[in-house]
Amino acid sequence: MKSINAFFTRCLFLLLILLAVKQQAHSQLRGRPPGSGRTQSRSAAKKTTPDTLKSDTVINKKTATGLTAAVKAVSEDSMYIDKMRGTMYLWGKARVTYEDFELDADYIRLDQKNNKVFASGMHDKRTGKYTGRPIFKTGGEPPAATDSMYYDFKSKRGKTFGVSSEVEGGYILAGQSKKNEYDEVFIKDAIYTTCDLPHPHYGIHLNKGIVSEKNIVTRSAYLVIEDVPFPLILPFGFFPKANHRASGILFPTFGEDASRGFYMRDLGWYFGISDYWDAELRGSIYSKGSYETSLLARYRKNYKYDGNISLRYASIKTGVEGTVENKPSKQFNIQWSHSQRQEANPGTTFGASVNVGTSQYFTKTAAGGTYDLNAITQNSLSSSINYGKTFANNLFNFTAALTHRQDLQRHTVDLTLPSFSLNMSTLSPFDKKDRVGEQKWYQRLTVGYSLQGSNSVTTFDSLLFKPGAFQRFQNGFQQNIPVSLSLNVLKFFQFNSSVNYTDRLYLQSYRKSYLFAPAQEDVIDTVRGFGHAYDYSLSTGLSTKLYGTVNFKKGKLVALRHIITPQASFNYRPDFGASKYGYYRDIQRSKDPNAPVQHYSIYDGAIYGTPPYGKQAGISFSVDNNIEAKVRSKSDTTNAFEKIPILQGLSFSGNYNFAADSFKLSPISFSGRTALLKQKLGINFYGTFDPYQVNSLGNRVNEYALSRGQIARLTNIGLSCDFSFNSEAVKRRNDNADKIGQSRNNMTPQQAEALARISRDPNSFVDFNVPWNITASYSFNYSKPGLYTTVSNTLNFSGDLSVTPKWKVQYTSGYDFRAQKMSLTQFSFYRDLHCWDMSFRWVPFGPYQSYSFDLRVKASILQDLKLNRRRDYFNNY
Repeated sequence: MKSINAFFTRCLFLLLILLAVKQQAHSQLRGRPPGSGRTQSRSAAKKTTPDTLKSDTVINKKTATGLTAAVKAVSEDSMYIDKMRGTMYLWGKARVTYEDFELDADYIRLDQKNNKVFASGMHDKRTGKYTGRPIFKTGGEPPAATDSMYYDFKSKRGKTFGVSSEVEGGYILAGQSKKNEYDEVFIKDAIYTTCDLPHPHYGIHLNKGIVSEKNIVTRSAYLVIEDVPFPLILPFGFFPKANHRASGILFPTFGEDASRGFYMRDLGWYFGISDYWDAELRGSIYSKGSYETSLLARYRKNYKYDGNISLRYASIKTGVEGTVENKPSKQFNIQWSHSQRQEANPGTTFGASVNVGTSQYFTKTAAGGTYDLNAITQNSLSSSINYGKTFANNLFNFTAALTHRQDLQRHTVDLTLPSFSLNMSTLSPFDKKDRVGEQKWYQRLTVGYSLQGSNSVTTFDSLLFKPGAFQRFQNGFQQNIPVSLSLNVLKFFQFNSSVNYTDRLYLQSYRKSYLFAPAQEDVIDTVRGFGHAYDYSLSTGLSTKLYGTVNFKKGKLVALRHIITPQASFNYRPDFGASKYGYYRDIQRSKDPNAPVQHYSIYDGAIYGTPPYGKQAGISFSVDNNIEAKVRSKSDTTNAFEKIPILQGLSFSGNYNFAADSFKLSPISFSGRTALLKQKLGINFYGTFDPYQVNSLGNRVNEYALSRGQIARLTNIGLSCDFSFNSEAVKRRNDNADKIGQSRNNMTPQQAEALARISRDPNSFVDFNVPWNITASYSFNYSKPGLYTTVSNTLNFSGDLSVTPKWKVQYTSGYDFRAQKMSLTQFSFYRDLHCWDMSFRWVPFGPYQSYSFDLRVKASILQDLKLNRRRDYFNNY
């Protein structure tokens, strides 16, 4: 019995010891260190003392602690309050807010007596990973993530360990940081990088620094790539940190050019004019006397318009000093781009795309130092400034434009200053808006109206700004009134009839005389004054459609369908070359009085032409053909068929003029198109047959070719085709470009600058998602209007190949069969290095033989952190 009592006594003693240990562990739980693991679940918390509160209802209200607002605290997992110590513990997606301070973490300890808070993540017992790191935000600053942190609500001071924050288009990773009541942040062992990985590939290491509202001051800093520090160390750094655009210096690059000597290029100044405008002024100088300067201004107003203006000027000196070739060559280029959002001013549009300058600017300056082969090899420049407006409930549409086209090879310039057009929508004057039932025949009558005006000149660029240049402008107006009627006749025919009136108004006309000696040429005099020329014509015709189908009972081919669309019309136009109209004059080019005179129009060369000479009373005819096949589909679906076009738009057309005294039948033209290889290979063809013969001199004679056993002479035939294997590549690239353009308004300045660099160099945009793509185009043309034959054919091809998910190869080339030489051939190799880009471009042969190697940071904010090596046709360095 005594032994039994002793046994129970010992058991009771052990039980008391276990209860004491449990109570001690429970008391330690209130102050457990962060990251020790979740040892208390939500259900366990509910069973503890009344000190435990619900995780979503706790609010620490204002007390006499000096705080100016309430401190709110919530958590998703559990919460525990130690009333004796005035401390609150929160686990699992906890959140604390005070005024503009917000803190989220997996573990938060809130000291209510001292108005302090500590936050950290927690180690997951299953994975061992540190998760739920604190993320805090103060005011309008971006959120920052940290390993752990302290914060004092009263003094607004804090200290963080392992903080990561996004600033100025990059990231700052600091081992330690402190913040005082003046919103100044002290950082230690920090790295600034644009790499978004937790362990970045590169960065600028800062030993110590102070970050204030307006600037950043640091001690020694050096570049680190793949944890390897570079030996070059900056003793200190001072960086302005304004919340608005700030002006500052733009650092130059240095090098050597084979023809212009040593250079300092692109030294300049950035002007942060306002939130809507900024500008860059840059200059380059060369040791042999050349210099360049440029001004680039950008402007933007959200949801309304944006654009940029570029002004560039260069004085280039080449050759040996003291020789004629060393004379400075003055070159300039002006570019302006402007686009307006449709919602900014509904019914009104305005846009500009201007590119004008001297013909040798891009070749002399290597495209402004960019060495862009597309710009260097271009043959023409063009510009357009346009304005449009609809009014009167969209009945009228008015457009006006200033245009320019410049041929860089022939040094000619075409200017239109300005041209305008006023168009009225087609009206049915006899139809009623409240009409019931089908239209009467007269209700199908339609009337239209259009008015155009133009003031243009074509001249050489060297004469454009010489005296008398404006007197060479040609100007005029033209208005057109078409009246048409369309009816169904006998169910199967479409009857069309129209009357067209055209009126031209000019401010000048021309007179010709023949100068027999010494040059034996026409002399043209311009007569200033108002001139008027009109013509009208009548046309009526019939058209229908004929269908033919051939069915097949066996095989994959089910049926062939042929659609023929014949059309014939009668056309009439009076002879506006008659003397009663006064549009044509006679000129005698021979001293023989019996020699036939020749006719010319006093409006020859006018903007809108002249009324045609000779009477027109003839028949126009055309036949259009479409052939398609119906085949059984390869899919498992029963009775599934596919329609495959075989021949599309095979048409023949011509006309016969009964009123002509010779050559009554016009040449017969034909054209058509088809597609092969599942629509990947598109083929277009065209040609002309001449029904008349030619004499021994190659001139046409009024004698049909049939008299010599020929149906007609083939005077011209052409063929063009293009194909793309993996057509998704083109569609994908266009879709990506469209998405970028649509999201332009939501971009950050850094993203917008990156997009601008892509626009300036489209080859920089590499789609690594497309494994491979091949595109090619071929054109052939044969011409023999008389005795001599001309043949031209060219082949162009390009493509790309993703060797690996990070490697891309692109190529472009071609061959001119007539010149028997390759066109510009270029290979490009790209490597995606996550936060870096590496590219190598190579032109293996030809006049532009060159190569370039570029290794640069992707982010535009560190665009000067790059390595370049090039050897090209321009400088060979």
